Amino acid sequence: MQLLTRKTIFLFLFSFFTILSSIAYCNTLTENKDSLTINHGDSLKSNVKEEFNPGVMIMEHIGDNHEWHIITIGDTHVSIPLPVILYDNGTINIFSSSNFHHGSTSYKGYKIETTGENNGKIVKVKTDGYTTDNNASKPLDFSITKNVLSLFISFFIICWLFISIANSYKKRKGHAPKGIQSLLEPIILFIRDDIAIPSIGTKRYERFMPFLLTLFFFIFINNLMGLIPFFPGGANLTGNIAVTMVLALITFFITNITANKSYWKHIINTPGVPWWLKFPLPLMPIVEIMSLFTKPFVLMIRLFANITAGHIITLGFISLVFIFGNMNVYLGYGISIISVLFSVFMGLLELLVAFLQAYVFTLLSALYFGMAIVEEHEPAHKK
Repeated sequence: MQLLTRKTIFLFLFSFFTILSSIAYCNTLTENKDSLTINHGDSLKSNVKEEFNPGVMIMEHIGDNHEWHIITIGDTHVSIPLPVILYDNGTINIFSSSNFHHGSTSYKGYKIETTGENNGKIVKVKTDGYTTDNNASKPLDFSITKNVLSLFISFFIICWLFISIANSYKKRKGHAPKGIQSLLEPIILFIRDDIAIPSIGTKRYERFMPFLLTLFFFIFINNLMGLIPFFPGGANLTGNIAVTMVLALITFFITNITANKSYWKHIINTPGVPWWLKFPLPLMPIVEIMSLFTKPFVLMIRLFANITAGHIITLGFISLVFIFGNMNVYLGYGISIISVLFSVFMGLLELLVAFLQAYVFTLLSALYFGMAIVEEHEPAHKK
């Protein structure tokens, strides 16, 4: 089996670093911190205990962050600080996110905004150390955030899987698969025999197999990691629209770069369509050109919405325990039975969705590739 080659690893590395740069530049954080009040006589902030806010909790879990929260014990937050990398007015500032003290203080003239339209983003502060400088330009944020670290982790997992399987095929050529090779070979054959070949064709599918394998395993593994509630899981990577956007754009560029003349002819001058739909108003060409952009848009939104919605629904059921518990302790215990049952059901459903979304994204990408390289049918007999 010659599917796992150097080309596979090269295309995966290309996809990985493209996604990484997109997250770094399109870093839009929705992390909501603990409720804080500012003491104007001091740059530090004091915690204010408030009732449980399900919206804050949900956005905290599905959003990105400059630190990876592990657990909270009493008033102590155990988390992994991550590197902050800022480019501001020609200078690069690198420091640990622990200097922000979970967003309660500023450092080197920067802080993590906790309110308004810049909530979760790093902004500049005035000389007092806590007031946001709205007139100053925001620095470019290339930080290693929670989602970026999760991307690194999944990158090493996928590289380990692919390289291990490739080495197994070389060492055990002609023998039955064994170990991790026997576990993943049915999935690899499934992508080849049930996605690539039917969608692209038996003659041209091999050139797209490295990308399709990378695409499927990247989405599937990150979907599964997002369901793990503790480190190194729990990051909502495939629920980040910047990630799904780049995956869709890669499919878009591959489709249009590899497209042949017949593909573009069907877009500009679709055969079999009445002339009055092409002239004087080129209605069909306009529709076909619009479809070039709606296809990647649908890919982006479908993956983002399904993964994010699954997390929100599960967290919503868990929130019911605390909402009713604030009303009455016994009511909270009673509703917890229903919440746990629904949460378990949603967890099992999300396992299915994790596979289905990877399958659908890969299948649609293969279909787009197949439509882009299909040759125009010629008459069976020419006179």
